[in-house]
Amino acid sequence: MSSTIIEGAEPISHKADSKVGILVLHGFTGNCQSMRPIADTFIKNGYNVEMPLLPGHGTVIEDMLDKTYEDFYKAAISALDKLKQNASLIFVVGLSMGGTLACNIGADFEFIKGLVLVNPLLEPSPDELTKALKDMLDQGTDVITSIGSDIKKDGEKEFSYNGTPIKPLLSLFDGLKELYDKLQTIKAPVILFSSREDHVVPSTSGDLLVDKLKDNLQRVWLENSYHVATLDNDQEIILRGALDFVRQYVD
Repeated sequence: MSSTIIEGAEPISHKADSKVGILVLHGFTGNCQSMRPIADTFIKNGYNVEMPLLPGHGTVIEDMLDKTYEDFYKAAISALDKLKQNASLIFVVGLSMGGTLACNIGADFEFIKGLVLVNPLLEPSPDELTKALKDMLDQGTDVITSIGSDIKKDGEKEFSYNGTPIKPLLSLFDGLKELYDKLQTIKAPVILFSSREDHVVPSTSGDLLVDKLKDNLQRVWLENSYHVATLDNDQEIILRGALDFVRQYVD
């Protein structure tokens, strides 16, 4: 990381006298600020927590231009390995691309006890969009405009980048294609929080997961939040639901 971390975007590594560990993962172009309420909730309730700042995030967008989905996944696994040093019952919590990574981990590692997903990105990108982005990249465009801080709550803001870097986005799309066929292999129970109105990731991504996992998934609809629901009007529903979900499988 070549730049100063944005205030509030810092990662968290917290050890506790507990066998339970929570891996918390933020979204694409976002940072730990959007997930801090969840991390803090689990810390206050006595759990080990690892919340990494994914490569290229939480500083300046230039740091992200050459990063890939593989870089993000490796960082998540590194945090997972660190968490396993202090905890034997591991849960993964993810927002947006953090949800993508959480599902990837759930598919790759059967020891995961549960997944908490908030508006996860899981639906593969249409070929036309991928082609258009590749053409833009070939023509010298590195960054496109984005829908940042998609929050309904007045006065609340996500400290995300104000653009979307194309190369990492295309890499994420490749990751989604690879994950698609692995989703049904997830054995851990899932709680899925879905915003009715989301301007970044449509609820069809959640529909896809419901179809793949069926009875192994509990879905909670958020009626008063947009994409970054962890900072939005339904925040307490997520915090309470995530905590109750974990307690259900460890108490």
